[in-house]
Amino acid sequence: MNNKQALLQPYNKNGLTLKNRVVMAPMTRSRANNSANIPTEELQVPYYAQRASAGLIITEGAQVSERAVGYVNTPGIYTKAQVEGWKKVTEAVHQKGGKIFIQLWHVGRMSHPDFHQGELPLAPSAINPNSKSFTPQGFKDTVTPKEMTLEDIKTTINDFRQAAANAVEAGFDGVEIHSSNGYLFHQFFNKSSNQRTDNYGGNIENRARFFFEVLEAVKKEIPEQKIGVRFNPSLHGLFGMTMDEETIPAFDYIIKKLNNYNLAYVHLSEPFTDVSKIPFAVKEIAKHYRPLYHGTLMINGAFTQETGNAVIERGDADLVAFGKPFISNPDLVERFENNIPLTDWDADTFYTPGKKGYLDYEPIKL
Repeated sequence: MNNKQALLQPYNKNGLTLKNRVVMAPMTRSRANNSANIPTEELQVPYYAQRASAGLIITEGAQVSERAVGYVNTPGIYTKAQVEGWKKVTEAVHQKGGKIFIQLWHVGRMSHPDFHQGELPLAPSAINPNSKSFTPQGFKDTVTPKEMTLEDIKTTINDFRQAAANAVEAGFDGVEIHSSNGYLFHQFFNKSSNQRTDNYGGNIENRARFFFEVLEAVKKEIPEQKIGVRFNPSLHGLFGMTMDEETIPAFDYIIKKLNNYNLAYVHLSEPFTDVSKIPFAVKEIAKHYRPLYHGTLMINGAFTQETGNAVIERGDADLVAFGKPFISNPDLVERFENNIPLTDWDADTFYTPGKKGYLDYEPIKL
C-alpha cells in the first residue's frame, strides 16, 4: 500500500479538514424523482454512501428553485420534501465518515419551457444558446430565453440564500455555488450571453455583480468557510459559450476578488475541448490561477491517479476532483491506495433511470 501519494495526504486549511485530497466531482446522473425533484432513498442514498471514502463529495447540481430546472430527473433543494430526502443522504455519508457539500444550481437559459409550465427560461439577455435541453420527452432545442428583470435577479438571489439555509437544515458540510459550464452565473460573466446595459452588464465588474451578490446572500446562511465556488474559465463552443478577449480577464478579476473571502475552496476546470488555437484561452488553468488565488484550489478535468498526484506535487492545486472514475469505482480512494486498476464506466447509463450503471459497480475485495 502506497500512502505517500500526494492525493492520499490529509488536508486542513481554513476549517476545511479532509482525510485525503481525492474529491468526488459533481455529476448530473438523472436519478431523482422527476415529479417532485426529490433525491430517493433507494438510489441516491446508497450511491453517495458507497463513495464516502473520498476526502469530500460534491453532489450533483441541485436546483435552487423550480425556475432553475433544466434537466430531467434532477434533484432540488427548495422544498421540505427535498430537504428530507437529502437528510438521508448526508446521514448515510456521515455514518461512513465522509464529508459532503451540495452543489447549488441554476441553469438559466440552458432549459426549456417544458420545465416551466410553458414560460421561457430566465437568462441575463434574450439570446438563445442554440443548444439542447434534456426534457422528459428527450432532447429538445433550447429557445430564446426571457431577459431577467431586476425583480427576477432579486428573487434568484433570495432563492440561493434559501437554498443555502435548506442545505444547512439537510445536514450538508457545505455548499458549492455552480458558476460554471455555461449555466446562469457563467451566462452573466460572458459577453456572448450578457448584453445588458444596466448594472449587471457591460464592464467586467458589472457582469460579475450578480455572482457576488449571491455569494453575499449565501454567507448570511452558512459560514464562508463552508462555501465553495466552481468556474470553467476556458469553456468555448459548448453550452452556447463563446470566448473573447475579455473572458479570461473577467475570471481573473472574479478569482482575485475571492481572496477577500474566507471560502472553503475555488474549484476550477481544465479546458473541456481543445483550445490551443483560441488566442484568448488559458491552456493550463491550475497553473494560471494558482498564483492569483491564495486559498484552497481544487482542479478538475480528466485527471488520473498519476496526473492527480503530479498536479498536487507541483503545487498547482491542493485538491483534485474526479468525475467519471467515481461513477464506476465507488472505492476509488482504496484503488489509489493499493494501485489497483480502475473499472471502466458505461457512458450509456450515465443518465438512465434505475440502478444499472449507478449502484452495480463492485468494489474491490482486499
